[in-house]
Amino acid sequence: MLDGIRVLDLATLAAAPLVATYLGEFGADVIKVEEPRHGDPIRAWGNQRDGVGLMWKSMSRNKRSVTLDLRCAEGQQLARRLVRYADVAIFNTRPQTLRKWGLDYDSLRAVNDRIVVVQITGYGLTGPKSERPGFGTLGEAMSGFAHLTGQAGGPPTLPPFMLADGVASLNATYAVMMALYHRDVHGGPGQLIDVNLIDPLARLMEQTLLGYDQLGLVPERAGNRWDISAPRNTYRTADGRWLAMSGSSPALALRVFRAIGRADLLEDADFTDPQRRLAKAGEVDTAVAEWVAKKTLSEAMAVFEAEEVAAAPIYDVSDLVADEQLVHRRVFVRVDDHQLGPMMVQAPVPRFSSASGTVGRLGPSLGEHNTEVYGELLGLTANDIDALSARGVL
Repeated sequence: MLDGIRVLDLATLAAAPLVATYLGEFGADVIKVEEPRHGDPIRAWGNQRDGVGLMWKSMSRNKRSVTLDLRCAEGQQLARRLVRYADVAIFNTRPQTLRKWGLDYDSLRAVNDRIVVVQITGYGLTGPKSERPGFGTLGEAMSGFAHLTGQAGGPPTLPPFMLADGVASLNATYAVMMALYHRDVHGGPGQLIDVNLIDPLARLMEQTLLGYDQLGLVPERAGNRWDISAPRNTYRTADGRWLAMSGSSPALALRVFRAIGRADLLEDADFTDPQRRLAKAGEVDTAVAEWVAKKTLSEAMAVFEAEEVAAAPIYDVSDLVADEQLVHRRVFVRVDDHQLGPMMVQAPVPRFSSASGTVGRLGPSLGEHNTEVYGELLGLTANDIDALSARGVL
């Protein structure tokens, strides 16, 4: 689908490189530009096997790795030469640093006016905090997410995964596609895309903004409850498992009452009216919890599925990969890797009727494609590449 689109991944760690990953899954030629000595820090991040980073392997799927020292003038010149042959360039370096290196948008546009440049930063390219370094944890804190997450009366809770980076990467990816559409269909120029780690996650928290602006509400942590629907919680079963339930529509809540044998609540407007039921959320939770506690997970789910209640078992990762629905859809695929052998990874998420994303290969070795890429795009010979490597440029 994206054959013919070339992407320069000049970023590190999570949010920005993920944009290149998503584009590469659908055919873009992604060139991963890495620091020559240690490469992208994601190589050493998280779980390792035999000294090889597992997250690196998945995040850098379908990419070609070249080394280049962007801190030296010769490396910066080579980067600008690569930009001539690219459609998209992705950075997460602070704005002042890119300006110093001559790799800011204005400098790259002078080399290639069709280039789409993505900059994912902690705080955005403008404003009083624009030059501060930023990380996903800070985005999760400042977006309002951590304030709402956790048990009532407990501390704010951060997610144990890269939530802010992931949400930012998805926003930036669809922005890239809009920019390419604007360029290639409407004849527009390339442009600069400015995404930070706070705004995308804050966008998902919009319910809190609307309540604050219109009603002066500042919600506090409430565990797994949510003040827009009841029941909405997690419930422990007789065999020590857990399930989650949603009553987001009026009909769903009424099905729950029938399923747990509380048809009497269907005659009480305090429980059938959606707004009045919110004031009874504690009583609703108690009724559901008491019923679920007497059933095993399989028994409870059999009843809820028969009654079309919106409930699901809470999975750990072993449950996730074994689920018949996910197995049927091949949500996880095994890919042979030259270092680790067969490795299970997440398959591309979007499904299209006439195309599919692929995981052709997993993360490459550092500089594995130096000769191939620099020869193909810039016409450098093996001797040229050896000389650049000896000077520490590659």
